[in-house]
Amino acid sequence: MTRGLHLPVAWSAPGFPRLAGAWVATNLGDSALYLMIAVWVKELTGSDVAAGFVFVALGVPAILAPFIGMLADRMPRRRLLVINNAALVPVLLTLLLVTGADQLWLVYAVVVVYSAAGYVTASAQSGIIRAMLRDDQLASGNGLLSTIDNALRLVSPLIGTALYVWLGAPAVIVLTASCFAVAAVIVAGLPVGAAAPVREPGRGYFRELAAGFEYLFAPQSLRVVTIAVAIGFGATGLLNIVVFPALDAMSADPAAIGVLVPIQGAGAVIGGVLSATLVTRWGEGRTAALGLLLIAAGSVPFAFGSVVAGGVGMFVLGLGIPPTVVAFATLRQRLTPDALQGRTGAAGSIVINLPQTLASVLGAGLLAVVDFRVLIWVSVAAVVLGAATALLARRVAVVQPAAA
Repeated sequence: MTRGLHLPVAWSAPGFPRLAGAWVATNLGDSALYLMIAVWVKELTGSDVAAGFVFVALGVPAILAPFIGMLADRMPRRRLLVINNAALVPVLLTLLLVTGADQLWLVYAVVVVYSAAGYVTASAQSGIIRAMLRDDQLASGNGLLSTIDNALRLVSPLIGTALYVWLGAPAVIVLTASCFAVAAVIVAGLPVGAAAPVREPGRGYFRELAAGFEYLFAPQSLRVVTIAVAIGFGATGLLNIVVFPALDAMSADPAAIGVLVPIQGAGAVIGGVLSATLVTRWGEGRTAALGLLLIAAGSVPFAFGSVVAGGVGMFVLGLGIPPTVVAFATLRQRLTPDALQGRTGAAGSIVINLPQTLASVLGAGLLAVVDFRVLIWVSVAAVVLGAATALLARRVAVVQPAAA
């Protein structure tokens, strides 16, 4: 019997529901904690710049990503995920020691470690997903994980905000630590990733370290989409910095971000659901271009000081993120051999996060002398440039499974 032409469902792959369950646990905690920390720092210090530097701290571990990627390509990836999730529990609980602005250094230190753990997850999980799914299931799998991630943005920030207002930061911290403990237990039972990847011979240490970046820029299609994503997501680092000034211009409380983020999540759920179909029909390059154009369009309303316009912008921006991320991840996973999955996964995270961090640092400095609206328009122009770049990528055919 010939296999049907319907879109393959990654959910049917052995172990994928378990991986998705761990993804639910980690993203539930992550979405609740992520923005709470910035709001918490804002209230502890009263400083927009101090709050903005939370996002800078999140980007600092990008310098460690090549080493993390190599680790994910040298040890059993399932074990690495378990250790990573379990280790985050005591790290996060140290935030319970913070009682005032004089301990801000501890908040930044924990955020740096927390962000580094995200690179470990991205690197190890890339290889896990590739081992679980066929070529023609990758877009579906990445789309499902993106949908789960963004669906939680509808509820997790509200839970985090409610806990923060009702019980304070410690309640959110304990919730997040508990979620990572649950994830560690779940991933321990994954059916793949028990053995270390087979290492490629004949490379020196530094060649191996740089192999992830080298491969991202080898195939033409992957090179072009990589550059497009670096430009587009890098520019959004300016948006991270202008969040609180934009809320001030809207006469909104900083905690209102806990309402705007679920609106973005609503758009991202739809974007996640559509991602696999878009990648399958249009190819990764055109899908990434569409996603970046939506991100640019969603950024524009923040320049107008309206809460309603900001809500619409968050929805459109959310709609554009999953197609861009899913297109990039799917193309990278499809074209990368198993022995390099960890390093290209880490390199891909750097492509997204490092330019974003550098833009955040630049934006934090410029915010004192430049109106935040100028930064928004610069970001929009750069994201549009990224979209135009993505259209230059050649389409690479998906390898279809053999007829049964």
